[in-house]
Amino acid sequence: MSTLTQKGAAIKGGEFLIKETEANDIFIPEEFNEEQRMIAKSSQDFIEQNVWPNLNRIDKQEEGLMVDLLNKAGELGLLGISVPEDLGGFGKDFATSQLVTEVLGASHSFAVAISAHTGIGTLPILYYGNEAQKAKYIPKLASGEWKACYCLTEPSAGSDANSGKTRATLSADGKHYILNGQKMWITNGGFADIFTVFAKIDDDANLSAFIVEKSFGGVTLNPEEDKMGIKGSSTRQVFFNDCKVPVENLLSDRQNGFKIAVNILNLGRIKLGAAAVGGSKEIATKSIQYANERQQFGRPIAKYGAIRYKLAEQAIRIFACESATYRASQNIEDATNALIAGGMDEAKAKLKGVEQFAVEAAILKVHGSEILDYVVDEGVQIYGGMGYSAEAPMDRSYRDARINRIFEGTNEINRMLTVDMMLKRAMKGELDLMGPAMKVAGELMSIPDFGSSEKTLFSEEKKYVANFKKATLMVAGSAVQKLMQNLAKEQEVLMNLADMIIELYISESVMLRVEKLVSLRGEEACKEQLDMMRVYINDAADKIHKSGKEAINSFAEGDEQRIMLTGLKRFTKTDNLNTTAARRNVAAKLIAENKYCF
Repeated sequence: MSTLTQKGAAIKGGEFLIKETEANDIFIPEEFNEEQRMIAKSSQDFIEQNVWPNLNRIDKQEEGLMVDLLNKAGELGLLGISVPEDLGGFGKDFATSQLVTEVLGASHSFAVAISAHTGIGTLPILYYGNEAQKAKYIPKLASGEWKACYCLTEPSAGSDANSGKTRATLSADGKHYILNGQKMWITNGGFADIFTVFAKIDDDANLSAFIVEKSFGGVTLNPEEDKMGIKGSSTRQVFFNDCKVPVENLLSDRQNGFKIAVNILNLGRIKLGAAAVGGSKEIATKSIQYANERQQFGRPIAKYGAIRYKLAEQAIRIFACESATYRASQNIEDATNALIAGGMDEAKAKLKGVEQFAVEAAILKVHGSEILDYVVDEGVQIYGGMGYSAEAPMDRSYRDARINRIFEGTNEINRMLTVDMMLKRAMKGELDLMGPAMKVAGELMSIPDFGSSEKTLFSEEKKYVANFKKATLMVAGSAVQKLMQNLAKEQEVLMNLADMIIELYISESVMLRVEKLVSLRGEEACKEQLDMMRVYINDAADKIHKSGKEAINSFAEGDEQRIMLTGLKRFTKTDNLNTTAARRNVAAKLIAENKYCF
């Protein structure tokens, strides 16, 4: 599946802001093949049989239970979905690994453990290790014989990861690096055999990375952290006290550790988005089932409009986020394949493919985690008093969801990164933002183009999305010109811009998915999906307007402010939509199916 712009050139990360994408050029979840669906079914069966019946035992961190579950997952091949076959894995594509991540996202603390092992635990070695390192470690990590963790965060180095104080010095005989330092919030730390540790060699400005085996000695652990949620995941502080690491266990080049960390976090972000979708679907299903079962005033609460609104809105947001997740996942796969075809090493191509879509990865991390939070919060409300009881499922879901807005870089950091990466690409000449932004600025002074009166099924939505791009370019372009070097310090403006970009990307993604789905199934079979698309884009217009207005009012004044606010209103205008009727249609489908069914 090739993701192309209308001009036939492969789209690059971030280009959604300035280029149009055709519906036929994106991948949608409805296109997963039989083999991929079978892998997803195996993953679903695994958590239904092994994880969900044992959630209380997992949360109590019963000795050996999480390790046993990871071993069973390893036997099924779930730890090696994206690991090449010659290293003991299944060698599946990125979209397939995302599908597995989505399904396992509903497994609470186990989802954290397995994603830490297969993602940040395994991938640094797979993508940055030399042949000897990969041959030694990857097969045992893919099988589950060895468990992995990732040691980056320190007490004084969270978002500012490169400020870590852990140090490595070369031994007198030149055979070992002597590692000393402290790491915290280390997922899987309590049972990991392999630690990817980030430290500075001597007085280096940047981090290096090391593959540390627990058996090397000099590794000690604090007791398990007592956390708000994900209580079943092992989270420890890890101390390295004169830990002797063979020089051949330096991962990649000296001072390349920060780059490794950033690129692996890009992967972690888009995978977190997929996991959040999976968790959200399971919570939505529980909400629907409870609403059908719970009787008040003589009938199920699913009959009441206030509850139907909540059920529909859960589904709308999940569907939109899922649309963007698999759109970006296939973009990454396409970019990777193009790089491999061009002669690049496969491991480097996979990293470069993800790096190209780092903007989209940050967007999906933010959007996915916030959708999950919304869904669980409304799940608690639908359950009412039982939602607050530890005997019902929403208690655990509510607490477990909260960490996702902090994991893989806080949502605040990811919002600022979204804008920062866009602007840096523009300054490097990789992304032409100023040209389109200047064109929009010129359009503000012209008579509005009311377009053709002829309407097709998606013509209105296409116009809205095109205008969202204009609104975002207008505000971003003016902010850059007005604030210049001070923009980086204006975090509120950056947050406003990020929110505009996020809503634009998700709106376009859900529109493209539904357009493609209609082309495959016909309009009649996609009535609810059309309703979900329309409601999401309608609401996105209001969000983009609010964010744009806040940004404009913070840096513009006088005639400039007035003209921009008028333009913003024009670019976020939508026709009247009966969102109540649309949500009722979506809710009716969910209630009839008694589950999240999209």
